[in-house]
Amino acid sequence: THVVGRVHAGGTLCRVVSTDTPDGKVVEFQGTREALRRGEPAWVNYVKGVVAQYIDDIPSPGASFDIAVSSDVPLGGGLSSSAALEMAVAGFLEVGYGLRVDPKTRALRGQKCEHDFAGVPCGIMDQMISSCGQKGHALLIDCIPPFETTPVPLVDSSVAFVVANSNVKHQLDGSEYPTRVRECKAAAAVIRKRFADASNTEGEARLRGATMGELLACQDALSPLEFKRARHVISEDMRTLDAVEAFRRRDYATAGRLMIESHNSLRDDFGVSTVELDALVEIATSVDGVYGARMTGGGFGGGTVTLGRADR
Repeated sequence: THVVGRVHAGGTLCRVVSTDTPDGKVVEFQGTREALRRGEPAWVNYVKGVVAQYIDDIPSPGASFDIAVSSDVPLGGGLSSSAALEMAVAGFLEVGYGLRVDPKTRALRGQKCEHDFAGVPCGIMDQMISSCGQKGHALLIDCIPPFETTPVPLVDSSVAFVVANSNVKHQLDGSEYPTRVRECKAAAAVIRKRFADASNTEGEARLRGATMGELLACQDALSPLEFKRARHVISEDMRTLDAVEAFRRRDYATAGRLMIESHNSLRDDFGVSTVELDALVEIATSVDGVYGARMTGGGFGGGTVTLGRADR
């Protein structure tokens, strides 16, 4: 995703246009704290939201700029198109106003934009990979403060990742995604209450760090859906760490198996897959030379990612 434009000193008028909208209409808004509010068209809310996160760093009276946006990331395809836009706008503001913001802070500002201006209670993963990612590497992210990241090399000409778009557009500000968040928080609160110690009593309860044994011990206090949602999250954390080691060893058979297990868990326990995504995974894994496949993104549509031999 690319953002080009220029800033204007002394004003507050912001004008944005995207090559990816059918009408190519220029949208205007005022770049002041008081005026920055959600509105239409919806995609401009991501621009407004990022400006709102930087408004304290921008000289008075506020932000003023003309920008054009162009992207080859499919919208609603589960490939973090919103995070890509947020980080591109953040980069423009930092360059245009001479700001120095570290990559993790930039990512956190993008997440806050998503919460406040898109109505999506997302985690930090999409913004973090868009802001902190390195070419030729995956990124292991610890999603609790201080959000430690570890690049994982993925440069190997013998394998390839293939992304397939189901063309089922997902919209994560609907009821299903926030419901998953609430279910996970409820399970985390029960686990923390039963297994409270000095290391996990501050801040919001999280499933990060919980064990499968703790979850099983709390099953009687959880609804069936809360248990399944938590089982996915805890097992996914385990699969992620195992996958990092597999990729470091170039053990693609194990990495592929973990991808398939991840998709099955997303489908059966987290309930965010679709028949189209399941079909794409089934087709991909039936092909000779494919190690594994899974849905990617927040679910309810979007795409899949497949790992396979490059010569096939």
